[in-house]
Amino acid sequence: MLEIENISRHFNARPVLQDVSLRLAPGDYVAIVGESGVGKSTLLNLIAGLDRPDGGRLVLDGSDYSTLDEDALTHLRRDKLGFVFQAFHVLPHLTVRQNVALPLWLQGVDGLAADGPAQQLLDAVGLGERAGSWPRELSGGEMQRVAIARALVHRPRLVLADEPTGNLDPANGAKVLALLGERIREAGAIGILVTHSLEAAATADRVLRLTAKGLVG
Repeated sequence: MLEIENISRHFNARPVLQDVSLRLAPGDYVAIVGESGVGKSTLLNLIAGLDRPDGGRLVLDGSDYSTLDEDALTHLRRDKLGFVFQAFHVLPHLTVRQNVALPLWLQGVDGLAADGPAQQLLDAVGLGERAGSWPRELSGGEMQRVAIARALVHRPRLVLADEPTGNLDPANGAKVLALLGERIREAGAIGILVTHSLEAAATADRVLRLTAKGLVG
């Protein structure tokens, strides 16, 4: 369970988020939309533990992580969170399989033990035959599928996607969104998609709009 309770964030005394609340259970997949500057990226950074709220609580699986120190937050992100970024962030010096296995390596799983789950996820996203390829040999749509596999390989409790189709053409973007939603639901994870695109948002199970008064929908 993810519980966001009355989260607030200010920058230079200017309120960006005020009293934002949301509760999500495993298997929930929601999209958050809103006008530019309303605080979507700020909210995502707070949920990811990359920023700290000025007020309120962030609770995952019964534990308030808004007050954790940096080391504890790093461990939480490593063990319980998966990220899909707009810019892919696929590492060029690692093969496709190695990129997907990276979250397992960070958890201390050795190379051979990590290869199996990584290959399974690559098979699932249709890139099993490209496991030994280098990122420079992939298309944008293929790299985003690698990013999805990497985000899910360690079975995170929470998957966060920040404009994951922003650098893709419409056809590849639609495929990536369908795959992302399918994998989040199958894994029983909590999924949050932040996007400016209403078409992208419609692929989630529920669409929430972030306004000055909080989340609506």
